[in-house]
Amino acid sequence: MLGLPLKPSAGYVTNINTGATQQITFPQPDKHGHETRPIHRKALLEALAEELPMDTIRFSSKLKSIVNLQAEEGCDGVHSVVARWLGLTNPVNSGQWAVRGLAIFPEGHGLDVDFQQFVTIGKRAGFAALNDKEVYWFLVGQSSKGEDIPHDPEMIKKEVISNFAKNFPTSYLRVVQHSDLSTISMGRNTWKPEQGNITVAGDAMHPMTPDLGQGGCSALEDAVVLGRHIGNLIIKNKKLVAGDQVAEALERYVKERKWRVAKLIVGAYLAGWVQQDGSGWFMKFLRDSIFYRHFSSLISNDKQYDCGKLPCVSSSNNELDNDPRKIY
Repeated sequence: MLGLPLKPSAGYVTNINTGATQQITFPQPDKHGHETRPIHRKALLEALAEELPMDTIRFSSKLKSIVNLQAEEGCDGVHSVVARWLGLTNPVNSGQWAVRGLAIFPEGHGLDVDFQQFVTIGKRAGFAALNDKEVYWFLVGQSSKGEDIPHDPEMIKKEVISNFAKNFPTSYLRVVQHSDLSTISMGRNTWKPEQGNITVAGDAMHPMTPDLGQGGCSALEDAVVLGRHIGNLIIKNKKLVAGDQVAEALERYVKERKWRVAKLIVGAYLAGWVQQDGSGWFMKFLRDSIFYRHFSSLISNDKQYDCGKLPCVSSSNNELDNDPRKIY
């Protein structure tokens, strides 16, 4: 049985070229009890799904009702066909690639610190202990135009150990070596600069680089804000309506999220740029003397966001009980 998610108190950033190490602190619980904890996304999704009624979520569903889409295509995050159909801006290549994975230590990893990061010119890697047996790891690098991205997990793992991170500390390579192959993925990082009754959320709406760790969090924010606008519409009409009112509710949702996600997108891109782009004195000063020293406040400010309260829609309403589209 896995332990509870760890509450990181501090981490360390090591410059591979100089050997210098800086300590960074993580935000402590605020007055509302909010705190930072790393968690396996699969565990979070399972916990959320367990709170919903049976058959609420449909997995592996295929689109059939939108004209000009192939049946095998769907709403797939940053590659969302629905987002393209809506005419949303295509993702922009950030000039980075990223590898992610999850290491499993059945007997315990025995790591002394919660979070370690290593930086060198053009590359950045690190790992974070999720609990006493699981460790999340990542590697980010600069991509060349036309560069092929491997997709086979075994090949990706081999490339990380023998090529991409061969000069990184043994502590990092040990974590990568213990990876569960099913969790390893590699791809180019993308971002987006800032109709009708259809909308999207999460990466399909606002892909961002992973440098602030806010991609999944912002998708959950989307869900709450979207649910609030749709819920208020149901309360107002005492049923789920279609037509212009839904379109207006979705427009309000998009308008409310616009500047919040724009800040996260730009912030994540700049965080990646500062940490691994270039070796000049100015970039070193910006990274070592400003960014890492204020890392805690940057992360703290990002999490201080109020999504608002979800309206309470009771299924005891007769009109809702007879509506196959009712919500709980």
